[in-house]
Amino acid sequence: MRSVIRSLIRPLIRGTIVGLLGTAGLLTSAAAASAQVVQSLNLSIGAFMPRGEESRVKNDVWLQDVSVYRMEVRDFTSADLSGEWNLAFNKHLEVGLGGAFSQRTVPTFYRDYTNADGSEIRSNFKLRQVPLTGVVRFLPIGDATSFQPYIGAGVAVIKWDYSEVGDFIDFNDNMNVYHAQYTANGVSTGPVILAGFRAPINGDIFAVTFEGRWQRAQGDLNTNDFLGSKIDLGATSLRAGVLIRF
Repeated sequence: MRSVIRSLIRPLIRGTIVGLLGTAGLLTSAAAASAQVVQSLNLSIGAFMPRGEESRVKNDVWLQDVSVYRMEVRDFTSADLSGEWNLAFNKHLEVGLGGAFSQRTVPTFYRDYTNADGSEIRSNFKLRQVPLTGVVRFLPIGDATSFQPYIGAGVAVIKWDYSEVGDFIDFNDNMNVYHAQYTANGVSTGPVILAGFRAPINGDIFAVTFEGRWQRAQGDLNTNDFLGSKIDLGATSLRAGVLIRF
C-alpha cells in the first residue's frame, strides 16, 4: 500500500516543483523585461494655433463668424500646458500617455451694426480644450545621452467647451439687441502626428525637449445657437519642455 501511495505522490510532487520553477522563471523574465523599461515625465509649455480659414472644415462656426464679427481665426491662438508620461522599451521605441490644457477668450463685436447710441454690440467667444493623448514615438538615432530627433503618431480624445456670451441682434425681431449665453461641449477624437527632438543636460536623467504636434478633430454645434454647425478643433501645437527620466 505504501509503495502505491508513494507512486501516486511522487509524480504530484515533481509536477508541483516543476510548476513552481516554471512560474518563478516567468516572473524572473517579466521582472527583467520590466527593468528594461525606462520611464520619463515630460512637462511642456507652448502655443496652440488653430487651423487657418483656408483649411477649416465646412460649416465651421468661426468661418461664419468672421464675416459678421470683428475677429479672426488666429485670435484663438492660446497658451498650451501639457504633461506626458513615457515608457521607453528600448532606445528607439517609446509610448506616451499625456494631457494638455488650452483656453482662449476672444472679445468681439459686430462689423456692421451698433447700438442705438452708437456703442459697439459686444460679445466674448471662448474655446477650452483638454485633450488626452496616446502616442508612439520612433527615435531613429541617438540615445538618452545624445541628441535624439523623433517622429510619432497617435490619437487624441478631446474634451472641449465652446461659448458665445454677450449681446446679440435678433434679425427676425426688428433688429432687437438682447443678452444671451450660448454654450456647447463634447468629446471628440482624432489623429495626432508629431515630430521633435530631445537634448540631454549633463547626462541621461534630464533633457530639454521641443515638439510640434498636428491634431485633427471637430465637434458638433446647434445651429439654433451658433452660425455654424461645426467647430474645427484641428490645430498645430509647438511645445518646449523638460524631460525627467526615472
